[in-house]
Amino acid sequence: MTLTFEDFPPGRFGTFGPRHVTRDEILAFAAEFDPQPMHLDEEAAAKSMLRGLSGSGWHLCSLMMRMMADGFITRAASLGSPGVDEVRWLSPLRPGDDLTLDVDVLEARTSKSRPELGIVKFKCTVRNAQGQALGEMTSPILIKRREGAI
Repeated sequence: MTLTFEDFPPGRFGTFGPRHVTRDEILAFAAEFDPQPMHLDEEAAAKSMLRGLSGSGWHLCSLMMRMMADGFITRAASLGSPGVDEVRWLSPLRPGDDLTLDVDVLEARTSKSRPELGIVKFKCTVRNAQGQALGEMTSPILIKRREGAI
């Protein structure tokens, strides 16, 4: 079943995961995309303000996107996104973390210029197994409206 704009009323949409994050995954992402010491070297990371090896914030964003895709975007009549309104990194991503993603619909409105689609603004919060929020992202997604809804 394809999810359309009408399937995203404001409120809690769902929780997705868990997704386990390994040390090797953190090191591989950092080596490729964010080669800073706190993401690559245990000793340097211990001396950093993060006090231990931590995943890149960009890695966390990538994991959030994957969890969104696996959770609902690949089942939705998504037309993409015009961008991200806000990203916040709240606590470090650590090796061994088991992540869950809480997804809330903040707003859903029909496009004025293209009434065949709607704009759904999502707030996603990724948490570790202890429930600690590691990051948040707020982003609109363009989603087709149901046939006959116009």
